[in-house]
Amino acid sequence: MRLASTQSRGSDVAIAIIGGTGLDQLEGFQLEEKLVVNTPYGSPSAPVLKGSFHGKAVYFLARHGEHHEWPPHRVNYCANIFALKKLGVEQVVAVNAVGGIHHDMCPAAICVPDQIIDYTWGRIHTYSDDEHSPLEHIDFTFPYAERTRELLVRAGDAAGISVLARGVYGCTQGPRLETAAEIVRMKRDGCDLVGMTAMPEAPLAREIGLDYASLCVVANWAAGCTDELITMDAIDATLKVGMDNIRKILQQTLMQL
Repeated sequence: MRLASTQSRGSDVAIAIIGGTGLDQLEGFQLEEKLVVNTPYGSPSAPVLKGSFHGKAVYFLARHGEHHEWPPHRVNYCANIFALKKLGVEQVVAVNAVGGIHHDMCPAAICVPDQIIDYTWGRIHTYSDDEHSPLEHIDFTFPYAERTRELLVRAGDAAGISVLARGVYGCTQGPRLETAAEIVRMKRDGCDLVGMTAMPEAPLAREIGLDYASLCVVANWAAGCTDELITMDAIDATLKVGMDNIRKILQQTLMQL
């Protein structure tokens, strides 16, 4: 199987949004078609939704499933990314809820990271995994597509929303949150943010030829960064505010294409 041959012809949609925690559904999205895409890697997390967002054509895929049933370590990243490529997608904006480590990454802050450190294990992380697939040694020096990153930062400016244009995303295994000692280690390693879904999503997109960038909303301070306990109620309240801004940025992103 050659991955380059999977792109469908005649599609009028070249961009997809992958929604994470807090964005299982895209408010304002006008559904035209719900697509069940078959892939050699099994089923994607959910059907791919084709439609329009504020008048602009877009695909939407809920990373964790229609009912948020897939934890980070069990998401079928290979199928998700392959399905988008098969549909003819060229650019992917991945929305991620994260914890803040750097002092600028406070709750409700929005960041477009430019680097990743991978702390995950046991996840299928490449399409070069059997004798039927070509061996690909991708250049992953800069893990996010710069043109898509710049598009998101400009969209934040156009929406009047402050966007941190750089940051190092530390990706942990989950689904548990981290210990305070782990966050100290990650801060020492240079991580500004901590999340659970950037890997292997980003390298799979690179392998298959998709321009991929992440739009992160900080849901909480990472463990030990404050004296407060991390609660889901507080996270949900912060995400409600942060995701409103994310939707505004996504709208401006599509307007600029």
